[in-house]
Amino acid sequence: MGVATRLNITLMFLPSYSLNLNLIERLWKFVKRRSIYGRYHPSSADFTAAIEQISNTHAGDLASLMTLNFQQFENISLMAA
Repeated sequence: MGVATRLNITLMFLPSYSLNLNLIERLWKFVKRRSIYGRYHPSSADFTAAIEQISNTHAGDLASLMTLNFQQFENISLMAA
């Protein structure tokens, strides 16, 4: 039995380049879209406030975005072209 199993940790092996599967990448894309793109923040305090405001105003969107509900495929046979 491995350490992860003893600690009740589920390991999820992802492809090396899987932006849509990586939760932090989804969060960063959402934050950039909602608080950075096309906006000027005169100070770091304003920038921080804009990012913190996201959790208040877009809580529902964030909850649905930050899930581990992935479509999984079992026993797929791939044919080379």
